[in-house]
Amino acid sequence: MKNFKFDISGRTLVCGILNITPDSFSDGGLWDEPKKALERACEMQAQGADIIDVGAQSTRPGAQLLSAWEEKKRLVPVLELLREKITVPISVDTFYPKCAETALENGASIINDVSGQVSDDMARVVSSWGAGWIIMHNPADANTDMVYDKGVVEAVSNFFLSAANKAESFGIPRESLCFDIGVGFAKNYEDNLKLIKEIGRTRVEGSALMSAVSRKRVIGIASGEQVAAKRDAGTVAAHTASILGGADIIRVHDVFSAVQAARVADAIKSI
Repeated sequence: MKNFKFDISGRTLVCGILNITPDSFSDGGLWDEPKKALERACEMQAQGADIIDVGAQSTRPGAQLLSAWEEKKRLVPVLELLREKITVPISVDTFYPKCAETALENGASIINDVSGQVSDDMARVVSSWGAGWIIMHNPADANTDMVYDKGVVEAVSNFFLSAANKAESFGIPRESLCFDIGVGFAKNYEDNLKLIKEIGRTRVEGSALMSAVSRKRVIGIASGEQVAAKRDAGTVAAHTASILGGADIIRVHDVFSAVQAARVADAIKSI
């Protein structure tokens, strides 16, 4: 899909997570075979997902880093199946420009870049394909808690604005950008909660704003639930707060609950 733009003019969008990894923190190994991945993608689409986000590499704390070649080896067989059956936009979660280009060649229209780097190479790939670009705030990694002298909300807001300006310098319009506040990446518990509560303060005019809190550690700490796969109710609470605060897109494991919650939150917000 050339000249992709995030349509945030109406309801909240739901981005369904499709991890094709053996080691993701809550659903590793469930969808790591191409046919199973296709079945799961079709199920999420039927449940109302607006975007399917495919991840071939886990970004959980302590996860083993794959090479670009290994990541592409996982991605391509799945994308070849998805492009025949999935009608909503396909996003690919990668920080490798070479993998991003391969993904776009095989039917993806969005790159979900968790690197936090806004690299020239990735910008060139996104620009040349007219793709959507999700840019996450991630100044370190999931194992590091940063100290933000002027507060985490201002730090994230400043990063987003700088990233938007750089993307525009490569000819990427703001409507093709989505910014992810990066819950769980280089932030402590209080930082994560503050970003969820004040997400609207990080908005870049003209771009989409994403809350990706699904089943993360902050939900576990706040709820007391240690098992990641059992944190969907807490996830709904956090994403509802995000929507009421200004999020345009929520990225989730449990699409069914997320779609219902988003519709109710949208209804409340519209009053």
